[in-house]
Amino acid sequence: MIFNMRANIKYSIFGIITLLVFWQLLVVIGITLNDNYVYTQIAPINSLEALWHLFFEEKFYNHIFASFYRIFCALFLALLIGIPIGLIYSTNEKIKNVFYLPFQILRMISPLSWMPIAVLIYDSWDGAIIFLIVMAAIWPIIFNLTQGMTKIDIGWIYVAKSFKANVIDQLRYAIIPAIAQDVITGLRLALGVSWIIIVPAEYLGVTSGLGYAINDARDTLDYSKLAALILAIGIIGFTIDSLLQSLNSKFKWN
Repeated sequence: MIFNMRANIKYSIFGIITLLVFWQLLVVIGITLNDNYVYTQIAPINSLEALWHLFFEEKFYNHIFASFYRIFCALFLALLIGIPIGLIYSTNEKIKNVFYLPFQILRMISPLSWMPIAVLIYDSWDGAIIFLIVMAAIWPIIFNLTQGMTKIDIGWIYVAKSFKANVIDQLRYAIIPAIAQDVITGLRLALGVSWIIIVPAEYLGVTSGLGYAINDARDTLDYSKLAALILAIGIIGFTIDSLLQSLNSKFKWN
């Protein structure tokens, strides 16, 4: 296990070095072809230096908190709406047949396509952004829950009833263990797509959030900071996804 861990670290370091070399190569090509030294601002050394300075800026953490607030509000609403819909959709064949096509059509619409409607419906920019994220996050929750429900063996329910288990016990010992992994996978996918949507969504008139910070860096021509913010978004997203993946692995026994 220690050997595997060391091997993984070694490969990860090699991957990061490869990325940095490729990144620097693209910068050099950009300067050579366009004779524009603005590219030097987004070179790895300058971007990493700007990232280091970001860690000591209070504004940076305020932007992270603002983005997290919008994402978690949206995920809460997506779970609140998506879980009941997923349960009904997966347990009633007639409802599933009726709503399969509408759900698939809605699922394939880009969440950002709803932007004009969101602005029209909501008085606040936060409300519009949360709506866009909900429209992105709800579908992985519904369809992964549906997939999880198909794994439930009706025999488990009969066995539970034979032991006079009540509804709560049936949920606790038969249903939830069967669907937990798929629900967490759905949440992981929902969080991933939310993290992607939040940046362009925060171009909508708000004055906080990582998307706003990127837009502001572009407007002020601070390209090193812009590249640093992009790196920070990737690092934060990877960290969150890794935590959910670790949580998901606890349910692999199913």
